[in-house]
Amino acid sequence: MSGHSKWSTIKRKKGAIDAKKGKIFSRIVKEISMAVKEGGTEPEANPRLRLAIQNARGANMPKDNIDRAIKKADKEGADLQEVTFEGYAPNGIAVFIECLTDNNQRTVSLVRSIFNKRGGNMGTNGSLSFIFDRKGVFTVKKNDLDPDAFQLEIIDAGVEDCEVEDEVFIITTALEDFGSMQKKLDEMSIEVENAELQRVPNSTKALPIAEARKILKMIEEFEDLDDVQNVYHNLELTSEVMAVMEE
Repeated sequence: MSGHSKWSTIKRKKGAIDAKKGKIFSRIVKEISMAVKEGGTEPEANPRLRLAIQNARGANMPKDNIDRAIKKADKEGADLQEVTFEGYAPNGIAVFIECLTDNNQRTVSLVRSIFNKRGGNMGTNGSLSFIFDRKGVFTVKKNDLDPDAFQLEIIDAGVEDCEVEDEVFIITTALEDFGSMQKKLDEMSIEVENAELQRVPNSTKALPIAEARKILKMIEEFEDLDDVQNVYHNLELTSEVMAVMEE
């Protein structure tokens, strides 16, 4: 399995852990709000909203919740902005944080506080561009699809990696091929469990389990902030580290 596919597979498992902790729905609601703010309430005319709804369904969010989030965003508006933060945790682990916030000053203060408290340091935007590649990542349920035939069918849409894991295909594309793959899967009437742009580390760093545990605690603190949508890092996620994450 390639590094990109491995990271995407592990991130999917991490998503399952987050779902158990009730974190997924609140993030999806904010994404729906941002999508409505940008392009209105009609999914057919708003690709970002269409993608958010698709991911909500993939996370088993009830239809009533989705409709309520759209109506609320349309009625009240969404005073949200997208901001990102970059920095280093202890032992040189790179951390990239994506946020949706209605108060940038508050978010900066909270993120910086965690970096400082946990012995890391916040850097300037762009400082980690050489560590993370932005990739399109699609999770597709295997169902009755023939792996060879399916991969042959989508190859011209820009596949970089396609792995089968836990009865799903994990498809990775270059940033510029995200739209092409999305269109191809729509044309094939393929059920997509999740589709998103991820920041995938092009190399990872292994740490002893005790040190890795400290990093995971720091990452969890970032993820517990209401304004944070995604946290990416280049800690090597071994089976031992994943076991710690599931505790």
